[in-house]
Amino acid sequence: KSDSDTYSCDIGDAQSRAKLTVQETPVLFKQELQNEEAKEGKQVRLTCELSKPGAPVKWMKGDTVLYASEKYEFKQQGTVAELIIRDVKSVDA
Repeated sequence: KSDSDTYSCDIGDAQSRAKLTVQETPVLFKQELQNEEAKEGKQVRLTCELSKPGAPVKWMKGDTVLYASEKYEFKQQGTVAELIIRDVKSVDA
C-alpha cells in the first residue's frame, strides 16, 4: 500500500505520469484457534496462523481486551500469533 503514488517518466522535454493505487489484501486466518482443556495451575498456549506476517492482533477474553501481564504473554513471529495464559484458573475458561 505504501507504494501507492504518482509515478512519472521524464525525457527532458516531456513527461508521462501515472497514478498507482495498491489495494491491500485482507488478513485472513490460515489456521484458527482450537479449543483447549487444561488443569488448574498449568499454562495454556493458544495459537493461530494468519495470511500476512506481522498483521496487528488483538487478544480478547469475551468482550474484554487482554494486555500483557504476568498472567498473559503475547508472541507473534511471522504469520503465527500466540497467547500464553499462565497459572490457569476456572475463571479463565
